[in-house]
Amino acid sequence: MKECLFCKIAAGEISASKVYEDDKIVAFEDIEPAAPVHILLIPRTHIVSLNEADTNNLELLGHIQLVAAQLAKKMKIDKAGFRLVNNNGDEGGQEIPHLHYHLLGGRTMKWPPG
Repeated sequence: MKECLFCKIAAGEISASKVYEDDKIVAFEDIEPAAPVHILLIPRTHIVSLNEADTNNLELLGHIQLVAAQLAKKMKIDKAGFRLVNNNGDEGGQEIPHLHYHLLGGRTMKWPPG
C-alpha cells in the first residue's frame, strides 16, 4: 500500500532503527518508546489489522511471535520477562493501520497497563 507508513519502512523508503529483518517481517525500535526496550514487529505484507488475518497468515503470525522471543533474548529481557502486544482497531489503541506487535521490556510491566 503506497501511503502506509509501515509499508514504506518495510520497503526501505523510510529509515528506521532496524534490529531484525527477513523476507517475512521487519523489526525496528519504536520512536516513542513506552519501555527501555520497545520494538515494533511488522509483516512486509500489508495486513490492516488482526481482524483481516486469516488461516493463510498462520505461518506469518507464528513467525512474528518466534522472532519476538528471539529478540527478547538478544535484548536480554527474556529472563526477567517481556510483553508482546497487538493493538487492534481504534478502541484497541491501533494507531497505524498495518498489523504490528510491540515487544516491550526492561522494566516491570503493570496490569492494567498505564
